[in-house]
Amino acid sequence: MAITAGLVKELRERTGAGMMECKKALVETDGDIEAAIDLMRKSGAAKADKKSGRTAAEGLIVFKSSDDCKNTVMVEINCETDFVTKSDDFLNFSSAVVKAALDQKPADLDALLATSLDGGENIADATKTLIAKLGENMNVRRFVSRTTDGVLGNYLHGGRIGVLVELKGGDEALAKDIALHVAARNPNCVSEDEVPAELIAREKEIFSAQAAESGKPPEIVEKMVGGRIKKFLKEITLLNQPFVKNPDQTVGQLVEAAGATVVGFDRLEVGEGIEKKVENFAEEVMAQAQGS
Repeated sequence: MAITAGLVKELRERTGAGMMECKKALVETDGDIEAAIDLMRKSGAAKADKKSGRTAAEGLIVFKSSDDCKNTVMVEINCETDFVTKSDDFLNFSSAVVKAALDQKPADLDALLATSLDGGENIADATKTLIAKLGENMNVRRFVSRTTDGVLGNYLHGGRIGVLVELKGGDEALAKDIALHVAARNPNCVSEDEVPAELIAREKEIFSAQAAESGKPPEIVEKMVGGRIKKFLKEITLLNQPFVKNPDQTVGQLVEAAGATVVGFDRLEVGEGIEKKVENFAEEVMAQAQGS
């Protein structure tokens, strides 16, 4: 069967693939578009599997809120390079994923990946399709969702740091200000009573060892450690931190003045905790030269 320009155009519109890839698939399937789509999907999945081991530590944080602003979802979607995050394909995919997360309310990441997008594919398969098209490994890494009768506010810094804050009382402007503060100061938790006991124990052990080297009597060392622990707790708890917009006032004082309380917050940073591969291009060139 003759492979016409019209067939190639139709396949490109349906798959988003390049012209030569579409023409090749049509030739192999004797002009059968549906068979060509299946062939390209199989090929795409194979390409995606090959790229799955590559580090994807770049990406975007995206938000989506319900019309009444009582439910907000925040998702981290990763890729290999910052360049890809600016492409329409990646941006459209990210928007579709966060919309699905808001609309379908999945219980966990596995449930989100199994959720179907408007085009019919579930998110896991759509990710593989996009990997094959853009040539980079990528994944929907994590998401958080909050539903409240109170107030939700969010802040996004450069697409790389996202914060979602929930208040009881106050307003959205206050919640957004606190979200901005969390993005900048990265507190561990809201208040001292939420700090994990194991974290305090670990810090106390470190401070004790440092103070013991001073040679001071045990009772003085104990006071020194107590003072360090108190300072440490103020530094890592949201309500005790000086407000980033007005350091003369703590976040706790700001919230109290507004007649509000902080229920909780979530902070996601792109690539957080992912070990990035450090490329040595001189060694790479040498290896290629020796291989040839």
